[in-house]
Amino acid sequence: MLDYPTFDFDQVDFVTSDTHFSHARISELAGRPFATVEEMDEDLIRRWNDEVPPGSVVLHLGDVALGPIEESIGLTARLNGRRLLVPGNHDRVSPATQSKRAIERFLPKYEAAGWEILPEVIEGTRRGYRIIASHYPYAGDSQEQDRHTSHRPRWDDGIPLIHGHTHARDYGPNGHQFHVGVDAHDFAPIPFSVIDAWIQSLPGIETRLQTAIREARGVLADLDDTPWPAMDHMFYMQAYDVLHMHLEELLEALKSQTSPERRSS
Repeated sequence: MLDYPTFDFDQVDFVTSDTHFSHARISELAGRPFATVEEMDEDLIRRWNDEVPPGSVVLHLGDVALGPIEESIGLTARLNGRRLLVPGNHDRVSPATQSKRAIERFLPKYEAAGWEILPEVIEGTRRGYRIIASHYPYAGDSQEQDRHTSHRPRWDDGIPLIHGHTHARDYGPNGHQFHVGVDAHDFAPIPFSVIDAWIQSLPGIETRLQTAIREARGVLADLDDTPWPAMDHMFYMQAYDVLHMHLEELLEALKSQTSPERRSS
């Protein structure tokens, strides 16, 4: 795994991004079909609640609301479901654009509206497959140049990434990254089953368990291929450390594959 905070993606029912509640210019900038910001806000709330049952878990990948934040974030209290937020550059709780003091000031307002704030980049597994989520894609932006590059996830072994930020109007998948923003999905959250199908369609994608087995076998193969005279004490210690790391990963993968939640799904 990478060194991002871990997250249980198996709990999530829906995913979305870039709602931009109360953003006066977003219809102009992103080509949204709303005459007024009030019309947009009400339509976003209606579409969200039509799609998301009250008991569901929604992962929002940033840029929830702009404008006077107490009012705009207050509107989102009307949204169904348990709502988890990975901050985007326009969120007042974003480390990419806000000071620590500002985050401390605005965090209670988000929490009062029902938001649980997550780290900027999270990783984990979904039905055994590795996945990363962030507001930002590996590459791409709504402007000509990529912004906030130090806050973006690193490209690493082609791990599937779900993201927002670009406001692209085309349908989600783009190689190993998938845009979940409302501008590409009829202004509503999408079922995570859409992401499941996309991940499983990617060529060469392994489950976490398959990756752990392959890497552990690679270490054992290196041991078998190394001539005996070259095997000194230091070699064995280094090989042991690497193999131990892969076996720990293998055990964690097995644990996630055989958990009660997994067996009941």
